[in-house]
Amino acid sequence: MIQQPLLTIVTATLGNYSDYWLEQLLKIKGEIEFILVYPPNGKIKNIDDSRVRSLISPFKGEVMQRFTGLINAKGDYVIALDDDDFAHPDLLNLTSKYFQLFPESWVLRLKIQNIKYDDEVRIKQDWQAIPDVEQLEICKKTPENPFPFQNGNYNGLLEVPITPLDKSLDIRHIIFPWKKRTDQNGIHFENFNNKIWKTELVKSALAELSQVMKVMGALTWIPLWNLDRLLGLFIQAKFYQKDAIIAHSLPQSEQIRYIVRDSSLKGFRLYLIADLLLVKAYPQYGYLWNLIFWQIYTIPQILGKSVQVNLMKKNKT
Repeated sequence: MIQQPLLTIVTATLGNYSDYWLEQLLKIKGEIEFILVYPPNGKIKNIDDSRVRSLISPFKGEVMQRFTGLINAKGDYVIALDDDDFAHPDLLNLTSKYFQLFPESWVLRLKIQNIKYDDEVRIKQDWQAIPDVEQLEICKKTPENPFPFQNGNYNGLLEVPITPLDKSLDIRHIIFPWKKRTDQNGIHFENFNNKIWKTELVKSALAELSQVMKVMGALTWIPLWNLDRLLGLFIQAKFYQKDAIIAHSLPQSEQIRYIVRDSSLKGFRLYLIADLLLVKAYPQYGYLWNLIFWQIYTIPQILGKSVQVNLMKKNKT
């Protein structure tokens, strides 16, 4: 076990990951800590690599498993990775170089490539070399170039501002709940997973979030919501600085391969529960209220999709 790793990779798992996925995970070079978090009574696999720590979550569900792994991370930086997604083998070197160049950054936003779960050729394709961050120009949003991120068409390190949480509540989301959100559009991001964060910020946010979650009782572990968007926005709300540049986004080629699965293979998720925790902790931010009212409108759609998926499963059996 590495005493002081630079980077910790946290994965919540049921233990049914493929041998190929584990093989590729352990190909990530250097002094990295891998934390695999299993549910209660989960069968832990024996892995012959001193960098791997296997933990048991106190409750079942992705939320508590991910929470357990992140709060126990020893690395200076941390990333949450699912047990069917893949990361570039040179991730540690990239992390070290980036945060030496930008010590004030909160997070490094990696380039993600979505790949269908059955496209084995693309999944197993050799990785291209990661761009040398020391040689990349800084790509900024300016009046002359207001959309440097459009279609992912940028060649340098793209500056990423904090999510504009101080936006006012848009009353149209209450009167016309079917109105699509637009406040999430832009260079900023909401989600936590597949990005490299400063561990100290993550743990500080988790300590506060754990207190907010207490009012949820059993809902802290029921497996119908996740920690991804909740934690990404919670960190930004806790340490909010208007217009702050908190990250940079890397250009092509990809550093994360995100495996996209058929909707019939996905579990039911109701993200409103997580969003309610956000407004409970930080009711002063209109952006979060806009998210809540939009989520309320999507509940019938989510429930309808869940029924449709269950019917598809029954028809296949």
